[in-house]
Amino acid sequence: MLLGIDGVGKTTTAEALAAAARESGRPAIVLRNRSGRRWLARVSARCGLELPVRWADRFETVVRTANVAVSQARAGRREGLVVLDRHLVCQLVLRQGRGLPPGRVLPWLAARSIRYYAVVVLDIPAQIAQQRILRRGEDHETLEHLQTARTAYLELARAEGWGVLDATATTDVLAAQIAAAVDL
Repeated sequence: MLLGIDGVGKTTTAEALAAAARESGRPAIVLRNRSGRRWLARVSARCGLELPVRWADRFETVVRTANVAVSQARAGRREGLVVLDRHLVCQLVLRQGRGLPPGRVLPWLAARSIRYYAVVVLDIPAQIAQQRILRRGEDHETLEHLQTARTAYLELARAEGWGVLDATATTDVLAAQIAAAVDL
């Protein structure tokens, strides 16, 4: 499972990791667990609405929880490498960054659903992540939000014993480091 702030390269790295596994003859798939944030932001902007933070969080939590449930069901039926790109933990980090309480159900679900996976947190300075986000031109994040999220991911990684890798490396190097870290 790959976690980290927006712009860190989770999706790019997940695809490279799966491609490397396939090239070595192993089946591999990437399962993305989106929250619907970009879609919700586009629709809100188009309609000229600014949703209250709690409403946006509720929508995103439902979408991400459904995506994680579907991904985990798909992962359980797969042979080979399954890379989960994002998780319920990401929604908890978003809540923390928005100043919202974690709630009771989401932390419980996150803890129960993550326990069988090798977890790697990709890390880069928030300024680099923001530059990458702006270059792709699909969304935007404030530097403050990225710094808060980065701190939250690193604290979680320390507390849970998850691996943390420097994502300023090239995608191929990063994929090789992940493969080595989780014995692929």
